[in-house]
Amino acid sequence: MTDLAAAYARCRELNARHGRTFFLATRLLTPAQRPAVHALYGFARWADEIVDSGTSADPAGELELLEAQLDDELAGRPTGHPVLAALADTARRHSIDSALFGEFLASMRMDLTVTSYPDFAALERYVRGSAAVIGLQLLPVFGTVVPRAEAEPAAAALGRAFQLTNFLRDVGEDLDRGRVYLPRDVLAAYGVDRELLVWCRRTGKADQRVRRVLGHLVAHTSAVYREAEPGVPMLHPVSRPCVRTAFALYRDILDEIAAADYRVLDRRVVVPTPRRLAVAVPGFARALVARVTGR
Repeated sequence: MTDLAAAYARCRELNARHGRTFFLATRLLTPAQRPAVHALYGFARWADEIVDSGTSADPAGELELLEAQLDDELAGRPTGHPVLAALADTARRHSIDSALFGEFLASMRMDLTVTSYPDFAALERYVRGSAAVIGLQLLPVFGTVVPRAEAEPAAAALGRAFQLTNFLRDVGEDLDRGRVYLPRDVLAAYGVDRELLVWCRRTGKADQRVRRVLGHLVAHTSAVYREAEPGVPMLHPVSRPCVRTAFALYRDILDEIAAADYRVLDRRVVVPTPRRLAVAVPGFARALVARVTGR
């Protein structure tokens, strides 16, 4: 196995292990597309692990080194990094703007010092780098039937929608890391603060104020999905089943949060396996049709 093949294999492993919903959706892509998607996921996961694993003595230094190594890889100077070789190869093959990787790493650095956000405007600056740019990175891999610039706003919105969904699903786990990604002004409008969230997390008890604010934020996130949805038909036909499946499964997390009466602080809400299969199986059928007919 060549070094490049090993790098792509490592990225696929990271995607399969840590991004089950997204990995399931990637199976609907053509075999030629999948390695690039795994490479983009692998890079994001590698940086995220530096920040959140708690095993690094100097996460800021590691992020700085990662960015320097990425610059070397993009310039054709191999570093031996197990993920970056695949990422640089993907960026070259699909003409992905390297500035998007820098924006992503800038948001990762924010996680080292920023523990909450005063309002949606501040949160959106973080989400731009942590998620919207992921949608923009994937767009050249998926391909479009319209000029790429026309599809970019919806692609960025879908990245934002996925990230906001993660914030709602993982609010308890994020609290354990000392972070709150729910805007403080929205929380305050419902009489909620960090201390109340921590109390709910610690005791496992529900609070009506928390339910109400989470309901508001679920509605806000649903609106972002509606903003992203028109972008799906703009994609190349062979990519649409993958994105539709990921779209449906992530949006279903919002339904599961509501069905759990917004009890997300002491448990992790998941989409049940039967529902996952009910979405994925027809997606596979559509993917096969698209590969044969191009529609």
